[in-house]
Amino acid sequence: MVERSVNRCQEPTSPLTGPTIRKPLPTDTQLTPAPAPAAARDPTPLPGLWGQGDNGAMADTEALRARFARALEGARGPGGGPDPLPYADDLLGRWREPQRHYHTLTHLTAVLDHVDELADHAADADVVRLAAWFHDAVYLPDRSENEERSARLAERALTEAGVPERKTAEVARLVRLTVTHDPAADDRDGQVLCDADLAVLAAPPSSYAAYTAAVREEYHFVPNEAFREGRADVLRQLLALPSLFRTPYGREHWEATARYNLRGELEMLSPPPVPPA
Repeated sequence: MVERSVNRCQEPTSPLTGPTIRKPLPTDTQLTPAPAPAAARDPTPLPGLWGQGDNGAMADTEALRARFARALEGARGPGGGPDPLPYADDLLGRWREPQRHYHTLTHLTAVLDHVDELADHAADADVVRLAAWFHDAVYLPDRSENEERSARLAERALTEAGVPERKTAEVARLVRLTVTHDPAADDRDGQVLCDADLAVLAAPPSSYAAYTAAVREEYHFVPNEAFREGRADVLRQLLALPSLFRTPYGREHWEATARYNLRGELEMLSPPPVPPA
């Protein structure tokens, strides 16, 4: 996801979350292996299985470990490097960090599910899956360099894990693309990752409300008025786009519901009109 400064005039804003405060870029990027319109298909996980705001505590971690292993083997070839599972475990630990309320294993699982849903549109679905794993692997809500740090982590970890240089570079490029969520017209992998990441905007009302509440909890340190204004600016920018989604599936199944949700949230955030004197 993308987060930027409270000073909205000086920093780009986030398609999904809200404002943060810029801090210097740390260097701790080493991954060390550890021993409502007509209803569209619901793009969110079932609350009973994947609760929001729980750091993904209810997620099926064994299934996620297997999914990472398949994606890594698909990108590098079977037996092309070290055991994938220690890398999966390190990433799972990152996605469980206590500062996360939206960017949890719940979000990771949802993005992976959406990548699978859109896989026919991708040029290399396993590379996109790896990018999904790394796209918020480094995440501190009060920093604005999370995507860059996550991309650097992917470059170091995937090289060590035996992924070819070209595919490693592509994973890192896709991670960096989530700063803007603005893939080129011929960037099929970028379109899939960005649509998968933005699919939460098309959630049913209760899930969308849980998403916005979790985002606000992550940004508890931002004053209410600053957060409200920053978030409202983001929503206006999104609604001004010709299309929120770039894949044919996303435009057909998610666009209308997402715009409905965004308009509703913007209305809630907007101050009431001042009555005439």
